[in-house]
Amino acid sequence: MKNIVVEDRLDAWIRFRHQLTNSFDILQDIAMFWSDVKPIPYNKAIDQYNQNSWPTPWEIVADNCYDDFTLALMIGYTIKLTDQYKNNRVEVRTMVDSTRIRLYNLVYIDDQYVLNYDRFGVVNIQDIPDSFYLENMVELARPR
Repeated sequence: MKNIVVEDRLDAWIRFRHQLTNSFDILQDIAMFWSDVKPIPYNKAIDQYNQNSWPTPWEIVADNCYDDFTLALMIGYTIKLTDQYKNNRVEVRTMVDSTRIRLYNLVYIDDQYVLNYDRFGVVNIQDIPDSFYLENMVELARPR
């Protein structure tokens, strides 16, 4: 989402979520919607290991400041706010690539699909490298 006023960003996210009701590939559409976000290296205002520090999805959109973790949160929350996936298991997993010492915050859906690994699409869980190991995991609830 481009540099637009808060109300317009919130409205764009709401309109997008309404459009998902007619989507043939919800997960791919969500991946593409969030692919425009240019994440900052690290958002010091949010501790990804302390859920009490997490803003609501509406606050994240309003702040318009995304790092890899808050981007993963928004992808996961967008999935949980769909009728099709509202009851599915959606997790944000912090994975460490042991070969490159890099963190990834990946969104897992029912241990089958992964988003936020390939910014432009959905990946099958089998395509996540074996060199990745789990550092942290949180299951997302449907935001209210």
